Amino acid sequence: MRSTIKYIIAVLIITINCSSIFSQDLVVYKQIDTTKLYLEVYYPKNIDTTKTYPAMVFYFGGGWNGGNRNQFAHQASYLSKRGLVCFLVDYRVKNKHNISPFESLKDAKSAIRFIRKNASTFNIDMNKIIGAGGSAGGHLASATALISDYNESTDDLSVSCTPNALVLFNPVIDNGPKGYGYERIGNAYSKFSPLHNIKKNAPPTLFLLGTKDHLVPVETAKLYKSKMEEFGNRCDLVLYKDGTHGFFNYKRSGKSNFDNYKKTLEATDNFLESLSYLSKTPKVIIE
Repeated sequence: MRSTIKYIIAVLIITINCSSIFSQDLVVYKQIDTTKLYLEVYYPKNIDTTKTYPAMVFYFGGGWNGGNRNQFAHQASYLSKRGLVCFLVDYRVKNKHNISPFESLKDAKSAIRFIRKNASTFNIDMNKIIGAGGSAGGHLASATALISDYNESTDDLSVSCTPNALVLFNPVIDNGPKGYGYERIGNAYSKFSPLHNIKKNAPPTLFLLGTKDHLVPVETAKLYKSKMEEFGNRCDLVLYKDGTHGFFNYKRSGKSNFDNYKKTLEATDNFLESLSYLSKTPKVIIE
């Protein structure tokens, strides 16, 4: 009996400790019928509620088919310690909600609008919102900035869904005939694919890609950068030798895995410093 009680107490302590490291708040930003979509919010330690902070909004990857918001939990934990309010976003996916990528994009836009509309509640600067994501989540982040269609009918369209900056982890930004997802998108790619909708005054963008990515060719990334710059936009492309799709994900199982996670997080930190979204000091240990 005594050993059972000790076990239960130990489990409770672990659960509490994990909660304090990661999730700090859970907010419903959208409901469709009985489906509730959540934002998991990470605040800076000892947040000053008289001030506003830049915000970073993360969209998970999974081909618009699956995945979950915890993919970027470690990045959000680090960046919140650096002074950002970070959001991990739920959005509808095919395997769970039987929807198309178009609904995923509607949700991604709704999340930005909700965050911007409630900026004072979250203590954020509505003019310093960073969209971020990996793979299909990277597509959604860039699409909130570049795609004008696919807005939820219940959204307040007077509130902009365009982030002020983008951090894209091997994003599937080409959805055309030779790109990712065309079999599901079809000819709608012309209004859905970020590569085909680059325009003037797009947010400054950091594009992180492994050189052996089987879904996002290096040449596609270079083309994206070139088109961005043709329109006078900033696009920093950082290539990681031999990196495969998802190379940036947090893993402690091997030195190369953790190194890629750390290097992409350092690149993100430097990019946001260059935009004055982060201070140069104090630095935080990447764990």
